[in-house]
Amino acid sequence: MASLDRNIVLIALPTIALDLHTSFFTLVWIVLVYWLVTASVLLNFGRLSDMFGRVKLYNMGFALFTLGSGLCSISQTGEQLILFRIIQALGAAFLFSNSAAIITDTFAENERAKALGLNQTSIVVGSVIGLVFGGFLTSYLGWRSIFWVNLPIGIFATIWSYAKLRELGVIRKEKIDWLGNTTFAGGLSMILLGLTLATFKIINPYEISLSIIGGFSLLVLFIITEKKVSRPMFDLSLFKIRLFTGGNIAIFLNALARGSFTLIMSFYLQGPSMKLSSLDAGIYLIPVSIALAVFAPVSGWLYDKYKLRFFTSAGLLVSALGFFILTRIGVTISFYEVVMPLVMIGAGMGIFASPNRASIMTSVPSSRRGVSAGISTTFVMIGNSFSIGLVFLIMTNIISLHTAEQLFSGSFQPTSSVAISNPIVDKFLSSIHFVFFVSAIMMLASIIPSVIRWNGTAY
Repeated sequence: MASLDRNIVLIALPTIALDLHTSFFTLVWIVLVYWLVTASVLLNFGRLSDMFGRVKLYNMGFALFTLGSGLCSISQTGEQLILFRIIQALGAAFLFSNSAAIITDTFAENERAKALGLNQTSIVVGSVIGLVFGGFLTSYLGWRSIFWVNLPIGIFATIWSYAKLRELGVIRKEKIDWLGNTTFAGGLSMILLGLTLATFKIINPYEISLSIIGGFSLLVLFIITEKKVSRPMFDLSLFKIRLFTGGNIAIFLNALARGSFTLIMSFYLQGPSMKLSSLDAGIYLIPVSIALAVFAPVSGWLYDKYKLRFFTSAGLLVSALGFFILTRIGVTISFYEVVMPLVMIGAGMGIFASPNRASIMTSVPSSRRGVSAGISTTFVMIGNSFSIGLVFLIMTNIISLHTAEQLFSGSFQPTSSVAISNPIVDKFLSSIHFVFFVSAIMMLASIIPSVIRWNGTAY
């Protein structure tokens, strides 16, 4: 449900922008706030799950996410939608921080990667449904209907998880690290705020620099604090485990590379050159999710059986090649022309994800799996957040801010035929090409920590 909602919102953003008359800045934060809030609270929610039970808080996550979805559907302004997305994000954080830990508790080591791969498949199925069903709902029933769909699913999931799941993890009573959580959330927020303010040139460069420097300072303070408290939110001792550290660095770089992919493709497909409907744009993006759904469980099963370590690096390489191909994307492109690179990106993600997550979860003591799952998912969320912030910063340095606002709000109308060429559309495409090139480079960079972690089990 959480992944379904993520893609539904991305595919509906152009429509939301037109209906609510949101500013470009507000539109970006409708997306960013979900990732930022989830990343900020995940670790403490992982700690809470270790203290009070993973299943109990997992069930709470379903209920809270459902409530947030209902509130999002009645939003009257972009600012209200941002506020209600925060409630959704809190529910999603309970789900994300407990899912992998519950599965790891349940399955033996020789079945764990396959189980996590099947879990990844369920996430991808949600993504596929989100793209197609979200496009259909947005096109025919309006953007508010994309949140209605979560209500029956959420109610059923809350009841089903309460009835079927049983607590298998080890319960540990610990104190909440409030100082660590405050400095961590504050640091991330200030850096992301600085990036987006730089994108929109709302304040001067000096104030932007202060925001970013202040954010990094808070993160440094966070690390210092975590080394001194008896029960830290961010268990730095886990980073002495080479498999854990290398796997999480690879996850972060992977998320940084692909976090903005669906968002950028949605705006390209519904933009001034392609002019597709929300439904057609969703259909165009299906190959990514289907490839991921096919390869994730297969990769997990092969890793369980043969412990093929090169899978993680191979997956990253395949995705990188897909991004390199997309750097040649034209003013218009047919579905058949875009299938191959999209399949490569999705397949690469699937090949990488299951073995990488299994190696991380298996490398830590069973009593720390809740925190471990929270840390790994936090790296994903941080990577996705910064990916979106960096992409808009890159694009607004290639095209003007005014043009970007028109393009992303759906109000831009080319004055000349796109078939002949339009300078603004050409710059828009150039910015997309550059974004995909940067994504490919970051995907290749993530191979380095993925490889060197196998040289030993601890630093």
